[in-house]
Amino acid sequence: MQDNKLQQFKQRYSIVGNSDELNRALDIAIQVAPTDLSVLIEGESGVGKEIIPRIIHDNSARKHQKYFAINCGSIPEGTIDSELFGHEKGAFTGAIGERDGYFGAANKGTLFLDEVGELPIATQARLLRVLETGEYIRVGSSEVRKTDVRIVAATNMKLQKAITEGKFREDLYYRLATIPIAIPPLRSRGRDIELLFRKFANDMAEKYHLAPVVLNDESRYLLSSYKWPGNIRQLKNIVEQLSIISPSREITGDILRQVGVTNDNNAGTGIVLASQKQGRTNSYENERDLLFQILGSLKSEIKEIKSMLSKQSQGQPMTVSNELHQYLESGQSISSSSNDNGNEIYLQAEEVTAVEERPKTKKDTERMMIVDSLRRNNGNRNKAAAELGISDRTLYRKINEYGLDHK
Repeated sequence: MQDNKLQQFKQRYSIVGNSDELNRALDIAIQVAPTDLSVLIEGESGVGKEIIPRIIHDNSARKHQKYFAINCGSIPEGTIDSELFGHEKGAFTGAIGERDGYFGAANKGTLFLDEVGELPIATQARLLRVLETGEYIRVGSSEVRKTDVRIVAATNMKLQKAITEGKFREDLYYRLATIPIAIPPLRSRGRDIELLFRKFANDMAEKYHLAPVVLNDESRYLLSSYKWPGNIRQLKNIVEQLSIISPSREITGDILRQVGVTNDNNAGTGIVLASQKQGRTNSYENERDLLFQILGSLKSEIKEIKSMLSKQSQGQPMTVSNELHQYLESGQSISSSSNDNGNEIYLQAEEVTAVEERPKTKKDTERMMIVDSLRRNNGNRNKAAAELGISDRTLYRKINEYGLDHK
């Protein structure tokens, strides 16, 4: 789709952002709208999935018909079939009259089933029949009814996992996901986070006649590095809080931290320490453990050098071994030594000492990890990125940030 047409849709539906993943999702929604194919929207809670079915309905041949949005997770299991398919009078206690149900009421229109993964198995079987044949039966009735409804479903669950656990029908999944659309989480949308902050701040300023809150450089970094578990919904909530209660119109890093926005656990860098993968928090102890691992690796390398020199000195390694032992135990630097053959052995004590020093900040630790990984992989950046668990793009950015491209 042409960029100008895509921007028109964004303005129409007040969509803010220009990330590639978001643009791709919108492009698919617009292309599939004129058809009657079922659509499954997948994404975390709070990413804004509800705008996609509205776009699909408004740009379809059904746009003048009814549109219903149903949250399947909010309807009790005992009444979900009645809500969706209707019921006859006296079908159950409290059924004082007959009810059409959403599938009957939405005939010729569009039905948005949010949190479709929460549907009971029995209801899933009924839904599958409607999707395949357009037929359904009211609760308490034996009469087969027909409906012509466009289904758009959404979920924040991993439905493939639910299928393996027996909680979701595989045949229904493939029937719903004729056209899958993935909505990206906020943390992966880059500069869109700042744009959304600005939009919400301006909305609050206009609504309550206030000066809009603005970000400084540190707070911009925190916004981009935070994980945003609540996605756009969480960001909007925070901006609304700050717009009312912040003592300053300029939002600093300290102000953001007071409302829970931090870059703990290396959020935003993409680098996850081995100790963090095991569930421990990012702390002094983790950095210490990492340094011990590096020192342990260094000791092994020194032992290999000692073994090699021992062979060269015809089985007389004690001089080297004693000095290495003295170095590792005392931490004192060794400038040079000689074996019986007169060969001088130089130890780069400065490099060892640099590794042994404790980094003063998390950035020092991160820089050390990158340097160490590049050395282990002989400067191969792709392998280093894979070892660190980050993308090639992130590694290149970090290399430039720390000036490692000149090393």
